[in-house]
Amino acid sequence: MFPGQASQYVGMGRDLHDRYPRIQTLYRQAREITGADIAGVSFDGPAETLKQTNYTQLAILVHSVAVASQLNEHGIHPDYVAGHSVGEYAALVAAGSLSFEESVRLIHLRSRLMHEAGQKRPGTMAAVIGLSPLEVDEVCRSASEEGEPVQSANYNSPKQTVIAGAVPAVERAMENARAAGAKKVVALKVSGAFHSELMEYARRDLAEAIEKASICRAKTPVVANVTARIVSEPDEIRRLLIEQLTSPVRWAESMQTLTDRGVDTVVEAGPGNVLSGLMKRMHRGVNILNADKLEDVSSAVETLGQLAVER
Repeated sequence: MFPGQASQYVGMGRDLHDRYPRIQTLYRQAREITGADIAGVSFDGPAETLKQTNYTQLAILVHSVAVASQLNEHGIHPDYVAGHSVGEYAALVAAGSLSFEESVRLIHLRSRLMHEAGQKRPGTMAAVIGLSPLEVDEVCRSASEEGEPVQSANYNSPKQTVIAGAVPAVERAMENARAAGAKKVVALKVSGAFHSELMEYARRDLAEAIEKASICRAKTPVVANVTARIVSEPDEIRRLLIEQLTSPVRWAESMQTLTDRGVDTVVEAGPGNVLSGLMKRMHRGVNILNADKLEDVSSAVETLGQLAVER
């Protein structure tokens, strides 16, 4: 599992970078392609710079691919991959569908376009905890008005949904959610209404780049954000990456797809433990491992080796 935006933190990836020349090469390639000092911002911040979409998405991508490459070096290869929002690009790299260089080019463009879309059609996001997805959908419908839409953007778990839309509409939806019995409603500090119709501006140019990108048949099955179903064919991957920008991330359903297929062990490869926490609450019988810092990767490798012996 590859995390998405908001998982970043200053210092992420430094220990892996300092120890392994192979990972240093990844950061160097990212800088050569984008001109951005991803290593410097990731390792030293400041936090406010790392939070900027154009840095955040690239930093998470490079760190996640670095962790996955380290796992691969130890013979750890996934049966399935999935990534939350920008994490889906890291998942496609891990699946052999996208090259690292191609993923960096696409994320560099994606993050810029999403930032511009947020300026052209200002929006925001909020997390609603304690209501079902259907209840949140209804809250959004009742809060939407002509020219001021709001919709569910991330179906993270059966009781956690993130909404996105025009600022007044999101504020109305937050009030409606509290009135409907939500346990907690939290405004998110973001630069736009991601995974909503307000990202349509970004979708046009990103679609053109995705259509031209070199995308191969995935060697490892990928669970797609938009459908929560397995994908592997290039044309379908392209279509869903384009749709992803304005469609909700169906993360809870994606995790259900994995467990329905017999997955009993998952590794969160990249910064933080947001996805691990969601999986833990949804599927208590699943072995959940984090691979973020160097010591976490080593621990995950050791645990996976023990599990393999037991089987």
